[in-house]
Amino acid sequence: MTRTYDDRMFIETFEHEYTWLNGFMRNVRRFGSKLAIIDPQMNKQWTYRQFNVEANKLANALKADGVGKNDVVMEILPNCPEFCFSYVGPRKIGAITLLANYKLNFGEMALLIEHNEPKVIIYSADIADAVVEALKMSKHKPVRAIMADNLEEIEAPEGHISYSDYVGSQPVNDPDRDFESHIYDEVIRMCTSGTSALPKSVPINDINEVLSAHDAIMHYPLNCKDICMNMTPLFHRGGSHSGGTCPTFYVGGTLVLLRSFSPTHTLDYVEKYHITFLTGSPAALEMLARAQERGNYDISSIHGIVTMGAPLEKAACERFMNVLTPNIFNGYGTTETFWNSFLRPYDLPESAGGVGGSCTDDEVRVVKVYEDKKAEPDEVIPQDGETVGEVIISAPGKTTYTYYGNEEESQKKFYKGWMYTSDLGTWDEKTYVTITGRKDDMIVCSGENIYPAQIEEAINGFDKVSDSMVTSVPDKIRGQAVVAYVVPMDDSLTIPELIDYCNECPMLSTYKRPRWYKIVKELPHTATGKKMHYVLKQQALEDLEKGELKRR
Repeated sequence: MTRTYDDRMFIETFEHEYTWLNGFMRNVRRFGSKLAIIDPQMNKQWTYRQFNVEANKLANALKADGVGKNDVVMEILPNCPEFCFSYVGPRKIGAITLLANYKLNFGEMALLIEHNEPKVIIYSADIADAVVEALKMSKHKPVRAIMADNLEEIEAPEGHISYSDYVGSQPVNDPDRDFESHIYDEVIRMCTSGTSALPKSVPINDINEVLSAHDAIMHYPLNCKDICMNMTPLFHRGGSHSGGTCPTFYVGGTLVLLRSFSPTHTLDYVEKYHITFLTGSPAALEMLARAQERGNYDISSIHGIVTMGAPLEKAACERFMNVLTPNIFNGYGTTETFWNSFLRPYDLPESAGGVGGSCTDDEVRVVKVYEDKKAEPDEVIPQDGETVGEVIISAPGKTTYTYYGNEEESQKKFYKGWMYTSDLGTWDEKTYVTITGRKDDMIVCSGENIYPAQIEEAINGFDKVSDSMVTSVPDKIRGQAVVAYVVPMDDSLTIPELIDYCNECPMLSTYKRPRWYKIVKELPHTATGKKMHYVLKQQALEDLEKGELKRR
């Protein structure tokens, strides 16, 4: 293509230099003595210069193990210092960091290991037993398994190594560069639920990282003086990319680490460290508000609180704005696309209940729904606030529009530069969207996406079960709670047996285990044998009200 100017230097510089890692390294040079990480639980802190040293030690250790360009380093960690070091270190040698859910059971973990074939696994000491079992089950064996975040100072399992021993004697300088960076290189891989026990793996490239950071920086807005804490796990897109590792370390801010959410600890940390931005679910905000009303902490440092994962009810929003901060933000998006619509403080509380209008560089539309095909991206429904369609997202800066090693799911979700979310909703004359339901049967429990088919497959593996069907009921704390309806092989099956089976099942993480059970003679099916989850969902509401569901 002929241009009006010589574009060679621009292309060379932009494509190879406009990377997240270069942004981080600018901060090491600019803010070397400024705090980057605070770990209240360990009472330890790292400046940007010290943070870079730790990332270099990890990068050099990985390189010594033969990890290089496009190799996968899997981290199964809570919000801890090693999570941060692993977010940066592998980039320095061209490797990919796979952010895995540390809440997975060992069977699910084994599937993830087999699918992604990590060369090295870095995991939390809290889940050492699960990792050992997962590695026994997995056909793929990593070169190295490293136990990190060892607060109790337990001994690493046989054949594994502690993180401190792994990096202890490594050089502190940047590793020698034997590859060329490119903004289209995959640098992070995240996981989102699938209809099977295997999570879908979402590749995120370097320019996605940079533009996701810019998006958060722009919408907060965020700067190098800000101190952020995410109340959700950093392995989520909304964890690392919303006030987490991605934007905070790119802009030169400080990240306070919270391994597990506690409202009183959160407010203590806000007061002690003068935190300016918090990120968490609406349920977490409710608990924060209660704790603040009881404790009256000094939270005057807060500039804003970002909530994601569920819409805000108007009354709850008004309360949060009064008790916590007037600057409440509510984002909507996906693992694949980050956030894509946003309610800002000037939208609230009037627009609470919806998910707002499109983010600056994105477009969110609501299109027609067909049984047998996708709507075209321009087949939009009326903007009347009543007609229901499917929500689709265009976010070219923040998604790769694909799943790793899963062409079938990629074809289902991505089309002509849009992601088809399966969320159903309406929109109005301002293009503000309100979510009304799902095309599929996905359940959202404590911020985690769950597909009924995963749980049904696991329950049907019990030799005393003929068939099962899973749905959900509302839950004040979790948002939704999983309900299992089970058809027994014979009358001997009991609910305590079902509970024990689910508790021991290697394919059921704790958050996927049903909270409610009911043994039934039959399940609702169509004439062609398809399970009618929408019928069962209504039945579950009625059964809960009548007290006919049994709780684990």
